[in-house]
Amino acid sequence: MLFSPSGISECVQEWNDLEKDYQHVQETHRLYKQKLEEVSKLQQSCSTAITRQRKKLKELTVSLEECKEKLTPEEMNVIDGIQESIRDRPNVFFEMESFLPKKNGLYLSLVLGNVNVTLLNKQSKFAYKDEYEKFKLILTVILFVFSFTCRFVVSYRALDALFNFLLVWYYCTLTIRESILISNGSRIQGWWVFHHYVSTFLSGVMLTWPEGKLYQMFRSQFLTYCLYQIGFVQFLQYYYQSGCLYRLRALGERHNMDLTVEGFQSWMWRGLTFLLPFLFFGHFWQLYNGVTLFRMAQLPECKEWQVVMCGCSYLALFMGNFFTTLGVVYKKYMNNQDKSKSL
Repeated sequence: MLFSPSGISECVQEWNDLEKDYQHVQETHRLYKQKLEEVSKLQQSCSTAITRQRKKLKELTVSLEECKEKLTPEEMNVIDGIQESIRDRPNVFFEMESFLPKKNGLYLSLVLGNVNVTLLNKQSKFAYKDEYEKFKLILTVILFVFSFTCRFVVSYRALDALFNFLLVWYYCTLTIRESILISNGSRIQGWWVFHHYVSTFLSGVMLTWPEGKLYQMFRSQFLTYCLYQIGFVQFLQYYYQSGCLYRLRALGERHNMDLTVEGFQSWMWRGLTFLLPFLFFGHFWQLYNGVTLFRMAQLPECKEWQVVMCGCSYLALFMGNFFTTLGVVYKKYMNNQDKSKSL
């Protein structure tokens, strides 16, 4: 319990103690601002040095290629060693830059302005990444319950609109958080980020689709798809991917800032191939949704522009998800074939 002075002498003594502590606080704050200025200068110096290194290494790579034609075998070995080291440098620079302030990309600049989103220590980065994963898990459960309610319990357009609004907010939030995580060193492949932008657009179009015969024709199919893709498959992926990532990080085979994704990546080949049938089924369901919507667009009573826009969005999701996943599987299969031949 805090001391509460009762007499004048005790009050004066308390004030004197507070004055001494206040002087200490001022000095601590002065040192803090001084260190901040020093850190800022070091950050600028480090960023400049990395840029200079990249430029010099690029020039050196070109020079080494030109020199190769007139070298002895011993010199060629030296050149090969240098080139091997040069190939490793981008990963090192990427790791360094994840702790340095950088200019925001276009999307973050539009949303947040020119705010520095780089977290300067590992604990803060891991805490933000873990909070992102928890956010995805909690919203997945909420969306599953919401879509189940809309599909089997209540058939009310206002509740559908609320569900679609939640989807828009969820995907918008994911795109912002993922952009911040990328700035802090997370290596998320291009499509698995971009498909959230497509999903945001799709959810926004569904939100504006007015009540009518065509909406009711597609409603049950859409909500059942959400139950499967956003609820069941997404939860399945999170549960098994998080366990796999934890094991691979412990073995030193994955980066500490790697995230669970709504798709299939090369690191999932060991232990998570059983997810592929569920993923491909979801991809073809997206194709089926797109085909259904394009058929609806040909009906004489179709007046809503949302039908075609949703059809295009589902087709884009199918093509991106299917061919990206297929490319990962094919590349991994060919790598395994090459390893088998070498043995």
